[in-house]
Amino acid sequence: MDVNAAVAAAAAIAGVGTGVIAMLAFRWSERDQKKPTRTSLRPDSNAPLPPGVDTVLSVLSSSAVVLDESDSVVKASSAAYALGLVRGGRLAVEPMLNMARDTRRDGEIRQVELDLPRRGTGRGEALAVSARVAPLGSRLVLLLVEDLTEARRIEAVRRDFVANVSHELKTPTGALSLLSEAVLDASDDQEAVERFAGRMQIEATRLTNLVQELIDLSRVQNDDPLEDAEPVRVDELVAEAIDRCRQQAGSKQITMASGGAADLRIWGNRGQLAAALGNLVENAVNYSPARTRVGIAARRVVVTGGDEIEIAVTDQGIGISETDRERVFERFYRVDPARSRATGGTGLGLAIVKHVAASHGGEVTVWSSEGQGSTFTLRLPEAGSARDRDRPSGGPLIVNGDEAPGPDTAPDTSEPFPAPEALP
Repeated sequence: MDVNAAVAAAAAIAGVGTGVIAMLAFRWSERDQKKPTRTSLRPDSNAPLPPGVDTVLSVLSSSAVVLDESDSVVKASSAAYALGLVRGGRLAVEPMLNMARDTRRDGEIRQVELDLPRRGTGRGEALAVSARVAPLGSRLVLLLVEDLTEARRIEAVRRDFVANVSHELKTPTGALSLLSEAVLDASDDQEAVERFAGRMQIEATRLTNLVQELIDLSRVQNDDPLEDAEPVRVDELVAEAIDRCRQQAGSKQITMASGGAADLRIWGNRGQLAAALGNLVENAVNYSPARTRVGIAARRVVVTGGDEIEIAVTDQGIGISETDRERVFERFYRVDPARSRATGGTGLGLAIVKHVAASHGGEVTVWSSEGQGSTFTLRLPEAGSARDRDRPSGGPLIVNGDEAPGPDTAPDTSEPFPAPEALP
């Protein structure tokens, strides 16, 4: 009997222990479920929120802050902390705090746009935000803040683009209007008519080029070039670029030379790649004095994650200052506006090159020295890995489109291309 009683007592103790452990485990699990995640609202006060508010605020993209009647922060999202709106459990932006107090007093919804300094630095571009304050129940106030910085930047770019396009279109169309009037006034002077008609043709060509480059820029910005991607031979792109500029280079007695590694291929949209390289070669010819050289060299560069192809276009032209190098890829930016007008340049060619390179997973860089020349380098992923690495590097030297003997160039290293005096 004593044994049975002992067994029963032990079982009872074990049951009680199991129950206690189960209860503790349940409480622990319940506490874990209530822990806020990184993206949830962070509590700064024990004041209760109306039912469902936590859930609604946690899915908002805006920065959210809830204040009580003493201006203490009841809840704040991680985004609000990232913007520097909340510090030490208080709302740190005085204009927003005043709005919250006014709304608590009269119950009216208020909205304002503010420029806030970037947190931690006090330098650089300010943060543009839109703040909206509304009552939340009888005691609380809700503040929602939207970051407008990127939207404002995009709007500024759009305004500048529209203004630049309007200006660029106005120049040739205005010239055409004046020249047509001159032709009418000089209808009895055959020589004057021919001279004015020639000028009209130049302005019409400039207008056509501008519209076409606007179309090209829009296409490379909006289209996915890899939808119609294919392996593109670099030597064919180089030959096409040389042929595009052959007449212009010949009129200035500029020698165009190409060389580098043979049998290179780039993965991408052939039309866009040809336009990008053609723009670089055309720029080199336009900004080179007479009787100089323009070189195009290609090589393979071994990098982690897959080899890349570098195509460098080098000239012996006027060069680019350090200030201009920072802006040379901007739309409508010209290093020498007078020369651009004389050559019919639109200021969009290098912007197109930049977008083509970026959309193909590559980049374009520039080296330049005033009075010495410039080298623009396209760096793009190579197409596939089926190639013979043991075959010797180097290809034929092409001078003004005709094959000529020349040394191998462009070794497979990642060192920069040579300066203009060491053209291929």
